[in-house]
Amino acid sequence: MPNIPEIDIAKRIYFSQEGKDRQSRPAVRVALAGMTVGVLVMILTLCIVVGFKQTITNKVAGFGAHIQVVSFDNNNTYDLHPIEVSDSMLTSLSGYRHVESVAPFITKPGMLKTDSAFHGIVLKGTDYWDFFARNIVEGTLPATQQEIIVSQSVARQLHLHVGDALTSYFVEEEDVRARRFTIVGLFDTGFTQYDELFVLTPIETVRRLQGWDKNVYSGVEILVDDVQFLNETADEIYFSTVNHLDENGYNVYYVQTLYEQNPAIFAWLDLLDMNVIVIIVLMLLVAGFNIVSGLIILILEGVQLIGTLKALGADNRFVRRIFLTQAALLIGKGVLWGNIIGLGLAALQYFGHLVPLEAATYYVNTVPIAFPWGWIIAINVLTVVLSLMVLLLPSMIISKISPARVMHFE
Repeated sequence: MPNIPEIDIAKRIYFSQEGKDRQSRPAVRVALAGMTVGVLVMILTLCIVVGFKQTITNKVAGFGAHIQVVSFDNNNTYDLHPIEVSDSMLTSLSGYRHVESVAPFITKPGMLKTDSAFHGIVLKGTDYWDFFARNIVEGTLPATQQEIIVSQSVARQLHLHVGDALTSYFVEEEDVRARRFTIVGLFDTGFTQYDELFVLTPIETVRRLQGWDKNVYSGVEILVDDVQFLNETADEIYFSTVNHLDENGYNVYYVQTLYEQNPAIFAWLDLLDMNVIVIIVLMLLVAGFNIVSGLIILILEGVQLIGTLKALGADNRFVRRIFLTQAALLIGKGVLWGNIIGLGLAALQYFGHLVPLEAATYYVNTVPIAFPWGWIIAINVLTVVLSLMVLLLPSMIISKISPARVMHFE
């Protein structure tokens, strides 16, 4: 690589002992610290907000999937109208792009009762256990029609343990049905809103309670392999099922996403996006201000060097590149340290779960972390580019410095 004189001069000034002993060094350190803090705050903000959105989306999907196919005549409760779903329909739904799994389910509202307390629940029958298998904290998954799993919080409220038996009650049109269950496992997702609502059992248990025939369900739950394609997949399924009657020729299918089922939760998550934008803009402004002030100080302190170089025949562009290169080295160092500290703190939280949260308020027990590398790279590039752009105007000061007047700065 050929030597570029202005870059060589900038490096010698920046890395030499004389450069380190300059009076402007404290101001340069402040500018460096501002750049570092700005970058690490932006990285931590991205990691935390994306972590929140991914974690909560995954938990909501664990309880209700990404997409549900239900009866159009549902009343937005868990006592859904039955639809008939053939094996061919399940096979067809599995064939869509980005569909990871398809599982029918049946729900029935009811109440758990012990000698001293009671608790309203939704008994959900399913044969898809991956999500709850990852969140079982004690016991096992249910295997027979007499077995259920409940959340730790419900077990705590009702003073129940694994192996205990209890009675549940389900209201029919003209009667109340009682059913005896044994608790074989406890789960804890940290999503209190749903943990205290759902009790899980094999699907045949709820089918018998409902008195429904084979291939009749409350609906079908569909998971996609990437939430980025959730709405696209939901639209494809919707347009292929809209206005179609189910197999018994009665109920029209209706397709809904987890965003439509949980508007309040995802409206809250969308507000976090605005917070991210505000924080990033503020940090870019802070970083830009610090780096501009640092460059101005470097120029004022190097006024004698500027005069000498001009006296030797250097033009304004040559001298400006020297100081812009110094500023670029400062920006690079700040961005590097910002990444090291920001990603280091994020990794500590990701692996160590050091910062706890109140699950009842935030739906998670600890601050969740994700690493959106595309966004992290974009933030770094944006920071460097904008910082260099804002330096162009203050670097114009150099053109105002005359060699004849340099001696006045002695």
